[in-house]
Amino acid sequence: MKATFFAAAAAMAGAASAANHRHAHQMFAKRGNAASTGFPVAPTGTGDVCLPGCTTIWKTITGEATLVPVKVTTVTSTSTNTSTVTITPTPTAVSTPVQTTTVIVVPTPEVQRCPTPGTYTFPATTMTVTDTTTVCGATTTKVPSGTHTIGGVTTVVTTLTTVTCPVATVVTSAGVTTSTISMTEYVCPTAGTYTIGAHTTACETETVIVYPTPTTIVPGTYTKPQVVVTATETDYVTVCPYTSSGLPTSTPTPSAVSTPVPAPASSTATPAPSSAAPSSAAPSSSAPATPGNSKTEVKGTNDLFAITYGPYDSSSGNCKTGDQVKKDIAEIKKAGFQAVRIYGTDCDTLVNVVPACVDQGLQVIAGIFVKPEDECSITSPQVKKQVDDLISMNNWDAIRLLVVSNESILNKVCSAEQLAKLIKDVKTHCSGFQGPVTIAETLNIWQQKEVSDAICPLVDVVGANIHAIFNPNVDASGAGDFVKQQMDILGEICGKNVINLETGWKNEGSCNGIACPGPEDQKKAISSIRKTCGDASVFFSFDNESWKPAPDQNWGLGGVFNFSV
Repeated sequence: MKATFFAAAAAMAGAASAANHRHAHQMFAKRGNAASTGFPVAPTGTGDVCLPGCTTIWKTITGEATLVPVKVTTVTSTSTNTSTVTITPTPTAVSTPVQTTTVIVVPTPEVQRCPTPGTYTFPATTMTVTDTTTVCGATTTKVPSGTHTIGGVTTVVTTLTTVTCPVATVVTSAGVTTSTISMTEYVCPTAGTYTIGAHTTACETETVIVYPTPTTIVPGTYTKPQVVVTATETDYVTVCPYTSSGLPTSTPTPSAVSTPVPAPASSTATPAPSSAAPSSAAPSSSAPATPGNSKTEVKGTNDLFAITYGPYDSSSGNCKTGDQVKKDIAEIKKAGFQAVRIYGTDCDTLVNVVPACVDQGLQVIAGIFVKPEDECSITSPQVKKQVDDLISMNNWDAIRLLVVSNESILNKVCSAEQLAKLIKDVKTHCSGFQGPVTIAETLNIWQQKEVSDAICPLVDVVGANIHAIFNPNVDASGAGDFVKQQMDILGEICGKNVINLETGWKNEGSCNGIACPGPEDQKKAISSIRKTCGDASVFFSFDNESWKPAPDQNWGLGGVFNFSV
């Protein structure tokens, strides 16, 4: 997919430089200064000094000895030295504080670009945040050609309200585009849904736009796990998110703070700003879907939970008879599987496959398939027929999990928004089904923020198709570790349990790097997957399907499980 950056990730402030800092050792050089003044001492001149004289008097006295005092004359000598000192005043140093900017490293999602098709590995990173910080996060969305309004903070008000919220704004200076966070106050004049601080952009072709969104980072330890992405298009863009340890796994987006405004005395409503970009709409009358239970599990009690099955002849693709279906399902049961995944309701699937599974004590993972030529909507004739078929079957107890679409976003049949609406509509129509609901997409699709934001609240478990053979760096013996790693990453996206809805290994074909198809490699791969995550995986598939395009033909597991087909 072609990627156009509408705005870069948040600009990071630079730390203050300490270059050219002098240590002033010259201040301590010996200069011959006076100890107390610090001023230079002038040379001492030599002058004449008057010394006192001394006179000795001898006198003889006869008679009794008597003390005779001698008068001593004291002479004072004074020496005066004169020196001239020139003092050069030193200007008083004025200390100018150096402005510094502290760089706070925060775990904002990292936008990664894959310039050419191939497999890319982005290493794991861990960081600790000590203070709550609001920053610009990176968000991507795929849009068709035309003018689009993206980003901003959405809020719903029921009356005239002043809303204050952080908004990510884009600033371009000297050709460099950066994103900043600013607090914005906006008056919502009437009841409705408002998007504040949105951006408008135009594109000539279908494009992936990257734009900033305000994101609050709370204290905690954040980890971005190693991500392995297989890009099938040029300029593929993916976002590597961080998750927190000991805190909610999803980083909360700042919500708008709404302050109801008293109705003015006059009947004139407060006008919206003339430059207001947000568009308002009346609140939707439909109630939001209830988020799925994060503790919901769809898995088996052994290492062979489920296998995919289609009631089609392996050579012609024609529909199998009821008896043929019964025989196949019996083979699946004999191999030790506990559930069967079906993709749609065509070829009398609900008439033949579901009853055969019930007879064998197998659970059913049912599906609603959206074909490329169909509209991604409950009103599409083919989609509506499948929903009606499920309702008419009236055997919800046989259904363990309902999968709405298979790789429809990957194949560009549905947008995230369209699929979210379809999930809601299917839940409404199939209200008799009280079990878990999910979708089937690949990891790179789930990692797109618009997908996880739209779909995570609507599914009970995270459903994904994971095939290790598509990674050229994984051989058959490493398939299990690869699949388990992908499932661990998926578990962090929605904070819910994961069901691997498709996983297998080809029994024939050309090598993809060190991932080589073949009967023996297929057995190694399936054994490896069974050891690491077989209880939460659906193995692909029951039989080879030569009626399909070449890449999809040789996945049959008959040689692994000795199916009699």
